[in-house]
Amino acid sequence: MTHTIVNPADESVVTTVAAASIDDTDVAIARAASAQRDWARLAPVDRARLLRRFADAVDGAVDELAAIEMRNSGHPISQARWEAGHVRDVLEYYSASPERLFGRQIPVAGGLDVTFQEPLGVVGVITPWNFPMTIAAWGFAPALAAGNAVVLKPAEWTPLTSMRLAELGLEAGLPDGLFQVIPGKGSVVGQRFVTNETVRKIVFTGSTEIGKQIMSGCADQVKRVTLELGGKSANIVFADADLERAAATAPYGVFENAGQDCCARSRILVERSVYERFMELLEPAVAGVRVGDPADEATEMGPLVAAAHLERVRSFVPDDSELAFRAAAPTGPGFWFPPTVLTPARDSRTAREEIFGPVVSVFPFDDEDDAVRFANASEYGLSGSIWTRDLSRGIRVARGVESGNLSVNSHSSVRYSTPFGGFKQSGLGRELGPDAPLAFTETKNVFLAVD
Repeated sequence: MTHTIVNPADESVVTTVAAASIDDTDVAIARAASAQRDWARLAPVDRARLLRRFADAVDGAVDELAAIEMRNSGHPISQARWEAGHVRDVLEYYSASPERLFGRQIPVAGGLDVTFQEPLGVVGVITPWNFPMTIAAWGFAPALAAGNAVVLKPAEWTPLTSMRLAELGLEAGLPDGLFQVIPGKGSVVGQRFVTNETVRKIVFTGSTEIGKQIMSGCADQVKRVTLELGGKSANIVFADADLERAAATAPYGVFENAGQDCCARSRILVERSVYERFMELLEPAVAGVRVGDPADEATEMGPLVAAAHLERVRSFVPDDSELAFRAAAPTGPGFWFPPTVLTPARDSRTAREEIFGPVVSVFPFDDEDDAVRFANASEYGLSGSIWTRDLSRGIRVARGVESGNLSVNSHSSVRYSTPFGGFKQSGLGRELGPDAPLAFTETKNVFLAVD
């Protein structure tokens, strides 16, 4: 069985990719288990050295990886180049971890008590189609650093850069079988990660619906799981904010990657006294977003990833009844949807559901309590921004908003050196940050009696 990969910008066929079967998946998992035993026995300094070599290999292939991602995912070439560099940076960051997975010595009576951070074994990473390279690295880099093997299932629509990363790992000297990418259907490969007892942990990024199914499946074996799921994040703009800056950056908080971002600030909440002025500033900022050919260095937003996803996004804007304004987008071949600004009611579908496209809704609010209450009126809690010159208010509102990753006076809140994860139905556990490798270990306690 094969899957046809289509270029989202022009609908041309890029290639076909063979889909793994259950038997193929089991063979790969067995190879990973064998490789992991040798990997865990390596001195930490040697594991660190190989991860640095992997980072160097990625660095040498940044332009190649960016070109692949541009054709496969429709990402603008400048964005795709940044993403490839991000993979390199994540590998470099976690290459320091093998020599820093410290245990503890605990004072006890009658002897000595020590702890060790032991690798889990084989980790299954299931990645989404929106950021194939970056989110893959968030899973495999700390898992490898902690002494595990990784089997990774990329999304069916966007497997190509993950497949190339696995090749680069081998070229850099990673042991055969240690890091494998297994393309295929989620119901086959992903489900087998869940049911195969050799896989000790699942790292899943994707929809909340599928995340719940994976969590339920992992419960049967009490299998460890990290979930990064949906979002409906709020961008809260107070009257005392730098309105020009807030309006100028708001499009990039939601339209980057054509809105296909779980952290997208897809609800803009503006204090009522400055609502009209903010909308006046927002319209030219949205019109200025460069939508077009992903190969053009000046392009800021490309197409949606697939025809089926385009139809889903269109379903949220069936007519112009909620439309405030929109930018331009190419016509003709490709899965194009223009940056769109709506002004719906608070209880509308567009206010409640994750659209995962270049659509943002703007709402007025009355005061701080109203803003926090509406920001929290969602089953999700992943990201968000707060704009105010009053930093005490910024901290107070950040503590009140039920979300895992917030920024004050910025549209960005995700960095590989800080923890990332969601509240409520946006996920379970944390990725990234200095402690991420610990999530791929078990703590072993050993007491040594002393006569």
